[in-house]
Amino acid sequence: MRIFDPHIHMTSRTTDDYEAMHAAGVRAVVEPAFWLGQPRTSVGSFVDYFDGLIGWERFRAAQFGIAHHATIALNPKEANDPRCLAVLDVLPRYLEKDGVVAVGEVGFDSMTDAEEQVMVRQLELAGEHDLPVMVHTPHRDKVAGTRRTLEIVRQVGLPAERVLVDHLNEKTIDLVDDAGCWAGFSVYPDTKMDEDRMVAILDRRGLDRVLVNSAADWGRSDPLKTYRTGQAMLAGGYGDDDVDRVLWRNPVAFYGQSGRLLLDDGSLDATVGASAADFAGNTLQRGEPLAPAAPPAPAGARTSGAEG
Repeated sequence: MRIFDPHIHMTSRTTDDYEAMHAAGVRAVVEPAFWLGQPRTSVGSFVDYFDGLIGWERFRAAQFGIAHHATIALNPKEANDPRCLAVLDVLPRYLEKDGVVAVGEVGFDSMTDAEEQVMVRQLELAGEHDLPVMVHTPHRDKVAGTRRTLEIVRQVGLPAERVLVDHLNEKTIDLVDDAGCWAGFSVYPDTKMDEDRMVAILDRRGLDRVLVNSAADWGRSDPLKTYRTGQAMLAGGYGDDDVDRVLWRNPVAFYGQSGRLLLDDGSLDATVGASAADFAGNTLQRGEPLAPAAPPAPAGARTSGAEG
């Protein structure tokens, strides 16, 4: 089973997660820009974060045989903070970077006027930079938020096939299917979707234009939820080709519209855990390398040092 997790926040995860993901078949990921968990207080903090997404995190993933991509945006939750709005002015230079495969996450959190204005501008930026868009649907008032999001997408004029509407459920999927957009589902403990519900949705609507992700982050989440969904599909009667379509070919098709996928850059063939190179002078190694152990002294030989 080969897996492309199209929405996972690896800056929140450990190298153990990367190892487990590779062992489960994950060979590529997309990491959307998201909020820190506490307020960012300056544009500079976003600049450092974006640099980390397209630099260090891509390097770190490659050490474990995983091709790392990013989407870049001002997150909906942070769109309400006036201190963050100048981020919109620095986005264009990041939206031209290799490995940046979409604008995202954009959308609603609390459905405020500020969030809507920021979403509209970022949808416009997607058109200006010829990139697809990843849309976040709100955790509260999800149906209303999804409906309004689709209205805005139509008003801005983005082609539906270049829009991924994420965090969907049984109540919102028909809205997105009717609009012709791609449908994203986060298989995430407690608050979003589980594997069995995901398979039931696939049974009802089919495998076209659907992406399944783990959305794993610093909350209670599981970076192997894509793998577990594949296993649930197999147990539910789907074949290997169906699983490959949902977990690999569909993400490649959607994000491939950017022309910036890094699936042929050699990282897929990386030796897991090997890190001969470094990034900006840093590697995954910590501390001084161990000196070779001295051979044991012959029996009866005297050793240097104090005698006692």
